[in-house]
Amino acid sequence: MSITVIYGSDSGATKQVASRIAKKIQGKALDIKEATTADFEGCDLLILGAPTYGNGDLQSDWEANLDTLKSADLTNRKVALFGTGDQVNYPESFVDAMGILYDHVVAQGAVVVGFTDTDGYDYSASAAERDGRFVGLALDQDSQSSKSDKRITAWIGGLT
Repeated sequence: MSITVIYGSDSGATKQVASRIAKKIQGKALDIKEATTADFEGCDLLILGAPTYGNGDLQSDWEANLDTLKSADLTNRKVALFGTGDQVNYPESFVDAMGILYDHVVAQGAVVVGFTDTDGYDYSASAAERDGRFVGLALDQDSQSSKSDKRITAWIGGLT
């Protein structure tokens, strides 16, 4: 199974998570700034990751390269999502960027896998929560980094 992890990152935290996921799942990690339409289409499992900035904003590299994602044919393509956020300082927009990416890939016909429970998080609102679950793997590298490895491993186990 070929797996591509495409991420955006400013501070490096999301890049680090993307690299950890790619290593554990034996895939390749690619910055959205360098991704092509073929990178979105040329794998069996596509994993997209983004941090949330400000009050629920998509990371700037994703914003600047959203057309690359939009031009990809994701019809019936298996897509998983992960997001990094800060539930303590931004509890009203925790991992919102993951919800933004979810809306895009669903509109393009993707089959999203890897929904996770919201148990163990302390936030007030998230655009990434649908029907009581996150649309992917939610990570808080600021206040819950000690839980990340366990969460990543469990999530990966449900993807393949």
